[in-house]
Amino acid sequence: MARTVIPFGPQHPVLPEPIHLDLVVEDEKVVEARPSIGFVHRGLEKLVEKKDFQEFVYVAERICGICSFIHGQTYCQAIESIMNVAVPPRALYLRTVWGELSRIHSHLLWMGLMADGMGFESLFMHTWRVREKVLNIVEATAGGRVIFGSCKLGGVRRDIDAEGVKQVLKDLEPIEQDIRDITKVFLNDRSVKARLCGVGVLSRQDAYDLGCVGPTLRASGVAQDMRKLGYAAFKDLDVTPITRTDGDCYARCAVRCEELFQSIQLIRQALAQIPQGEISVKVTGQPNGEVITRTEQPRGEVVYYVKANGTKHLQRFRVRTPTFANLPAMLKLLQGCELADVPMLVLTIDPCISCTER
Repeated sequence: MARTVIPFGPQHPVLPEPIHLDLVVEDEKVVEARPSIGFVHRGLEKLVEKKDFQEFVYVAERICGICSFIHGQTYCQAIESIMNVAVPPRALYLRTVWGELSRIHSHLLWMGLMADGMGFESLFMHTWRVREKVLNIVEATAGGRVIFGSCKLGGVRRDIDAEGVKQVLKDLEPIEQDIRDITKVFLNDRSVKARLCGVGVLSRQDAYDLGCVGPTLRASGVAQDMRKLGYAAFKDLDVTPITRTDGDCYARCAVRCEELFQSIQLIRQALAQIPQGEISVKVTGQPNGEVITRTEQPRGEVVYYVKANGTKHLQRFRVRTPTFANLPAMLKLLQGCELADVPMLVLTIDPCISCTER
């Protein structure tokens, strides 16, 4: 049978990110997918030579606009580990709250894009309507909306007072109900199930062997979540990885939907037991040493490698993002799928190409 190469992206109505795939097809079946990335490479890792280690917090936050806060938090944790900085407990709890708000707005953004990719426009609009409510909480507590700007070396820049805590808890009630209504429609709709169930199955062994992370890994039955390491305030909170065993597109969507409610509960737990005290400590001196730090982004495990040489500029800075880890699995899933299923398969990985290219 004759083979045809069909370009998919980097500009595509389904994809919010500039990923380009050369799809080798036989009739309507994809037999091979060849990725091509690099369209938004910004040289952020090179900037360690220009920005000192304090200023670089702002650069780290801008690796990705969607999971910006956790990028900044992970970088701060790396430098704090090298310099043996003891971050105040209250700051750790505040980081946890903002990190989970970041996860909620990221998952809602993904759900809206997933609905849009299916032509489910009303669900797309409702999902992003609820996401705006989450961003309103972020703006009221952190000051920013997408780029929070509240994390710094030694702690956080802003506090949430008692009235602010009450308001956050109050605002979460209608948000949770809205999410419950939306996910009920999303996961039970016959058209959605027809498009997703049994499509793009990734076995537990393949997910593990290919180094998958985040919901992509947990949807195949592997209960791995970096929050179980106990960084920030997670050591004091009840974190149970959300898993499914089917490993198909529907399972990956279901895991993210359930994680929305988990994040809301984690925020409530954190705010209920947040300790009093300072929100930051002064960081003096220059970092000298190297460290690897891992945290759980909305898309999965992110790995930061930081090497410092005792000057104000870092010697080396490298990031392994979750999308980069999930790309091999995505290519495997595309092999043998129907051409019409390609957008759905890509979106269930929730790719963030800007993260990947930096």
